[in-house]
Amino acid sequence: MLNAILILIAFTFIPGLELRASIPVGAFKYDDVLPLWLTVMTCVISNVIIGWLVFTLITPCANLCRKVHWIDVLFEKYLERAQRKLKPQIEKYGTWGLALFIGIPLPGTGAYTGAAGAFALGMKKRQFAIANIAGVCMAGIAVTIIVMLIRAGIESPLFNFLIKR
Repeated sequence: MLNAILILIAFTFIPGLELRASIPVGAFKYDDVLPLWLTVMTCVISNVIIGWLVFTLITPCANLCRKVHWIDVLFEKYLERAQRKLKPQIEKYGTWGLALFIGIPLPGTGAYTGAAGAFALGMKKRQFAIANIAGVCMAGIAVTIIVMLIRAGIESPLFNFLIKR
């Protein structure tokens, strides 16, 4: 059981995958070891933690990146891209715009990009914490619903594509 939980945490900490991958892994690979509620809680809590870690550690990382020119250029491009993606939503909806961005379980969204964008836009820690928790919970609910539909045998070309790959 502990091994399965550690694997789910590791999957959740992979940028781009986050709980979009870890909940299905837990639900389909470790369903005999972990109940679905424990899988979801493990992945959601891990994803909230990684968002907070990224937001907290991005300032020291930025300072380190500035010491090596080519790393600084890549880091700045990453921050600019995150800022460009988030700025319209945050300007229009504020904290809840960021929460929605984090909560949509699609590639390019999530806690990593949300934390970088919030940092680049100068969002306060409290605002980010609220958006991060709300967004990760939204994503967790959405992914869990999809997993439950697949487990229930709901047929869809998208679900079949995801399962066969």
